[in-house]
Amino acid sequence: MPLWIPITIAAALFQNIRTTMQQKIRGVLSVDGANFIRYLYGAPLALGMLAFLVWGTGREMPPLSFAFLGLVTIAGLAQIIATSLMIHAFSLRNYAVGTVYSKTETVFVALFATFIASEPLHFWSWIGILICLAGVAILSVRGSFTNIRNVLADLTHKGALYGILSGLFFAIAAGTIREASKSLPSGDFMTRGITVLACMNTIQIILMAVYLSRRDPGQFRKIGVNWKSSIWVGVFSVLGSAGWALAMTLENAALVRAVGQIELVFTFIASHLVLKERPSIGEWFGSILVVGGVVLILVAR
Repeated sequence: MPLWIPITIAAALFQNIRTTMQQKIRGVLSVDGANFIRYLYGAPLALGMLAFLVWGTGREMPPLSFAFLGLVTIAGLAQIIATSLMIHAFSLRNYAVGTVYSKTETVFVALFATFIASEPLHFWSWIGILICLAGVAILSVRGSFTNIRNVLADLTHKGALYGILSGLFFAIAAGTIREASKSLPSGDFMTRGITVLACMNTIQIILMAVYLSRRDPGQFRKIGVNWKSSIWVGVFSVLGSAGWALAMTLENAALVRAVGQIELVFTFIASHLVLKERPSIGEWFGSILVVGGVVLILVAR
């Protein structure tokens, strides 16, 4: 099995945990405050990972060019915008609507890879991506086909529009992370992936700190008061981001993000193992679609 596959699955799991925790902290922080904490605690951890790789294992850090710094700045800014839009989508409508439309990211990433990054996908990979997206949509409404019709029909609602825009900006982030990693002239996949993450998170914390200090400085006090709960958002965020960065260093970003749709299956499994709920036929069908789409993508690859 190619190494990028288990790394992607782990990243999806960590992202699922981070998103759930970020939703809970949203009750005491603003949209921007909830967004900021993932970088506030994530950046030092990412820099620590890079320091360990360079000084702890003797790896050589690749030289950084202006082109690389430009790409990671674009990626970092796109990720900030995408996360804020997704949280807005959650607050305007509900978690299902925000999730369904933000997952259009996979289609946008595939278009980016095909027409901009010159990494076209196989026809059956496209089919697999669309099958995964259908499965994610069904799982997001807990298997209710009536609800999925309502969600998909309401394209004009702000929640849907914010979700689609978040998917677009997540795709820009994924594509530029891949390109930034490819632009580094040396280093193994781990060194290049963590270098991208550390630089991007550092830029993000600076951008968000400046923005919050001007827009909503009161959030800094709230973040300090709630540090015990918010720090875990940063921990799982950096673990997930590290997984995505490493996987995208090894493989086409579109394939990585498509396989990452398995994240919703984790939510489905956890809800029934922890809450002991009986899964509906629709939820089983959605899970089968996601897993089947992932298998099709891997076979087509």
